[in-house]
Amino acid sequence: MNQAASPVPGRYLTFYLGTSYYAVSVTEVREVVRLCPITSVPQMPDYIRGVINLRGSVLAVLDLRAKFQMASTEYSDRACIIVFDYRNSGRVTHVGAIVDGVDDVVVMTAAHLAPPPDFAGSVDARFLAGVATTATRVCSVLSMHEILSTDSSFGLPDVNSLSAQESTGSP
Repeated sequence: MNQAASPVPGRYLTFYLGTSYYAVSVTEVREVVRLCPITSVPQMPDYIRGVINLRGSVLAVLDLRAKFQMASTEYSDRACIIVFDYRNSGRVTHVGAIVDGVDDVVVMTAAHLAPPPDFAGSVDARFLAGVATTATRVCSVLSMHEILSTDSSFGLPDVNSLSAQESTGSP
């Protein structure tokens, strides 16, 4: 995604990992399902938890905490799997991502959305489509296509701490 472009206004599904909130366009989301038993698959990267049987279809499941190089934690009863439509080479497949919990579906206008912050080249921000602000929080808007097409884990910048630094003037 062009780093100068803001995310497109519309409906976004918000979810959290630890204390960080994220948003993805509902156009990328197929459904949200309860966390269920996952069958591991040998020789997969650490962030791939395995596969599940979702109404007769085998679905690959990744752990976004592991993908984002966050500390692992026990899944709570709020943990769930967001099923994404992943388009690659003209083909649509479905991929599940474990998150700590889903928050809400919100309508974001252009006033709520901004391009990704400038990290001065110190962070690979191609996975970050932008930033969304609401009355109560700042959310990282994710580019799920970029995230799902990358075959390694990576760290994401914490836009909440960046926002706090900007408001206090701290480096």
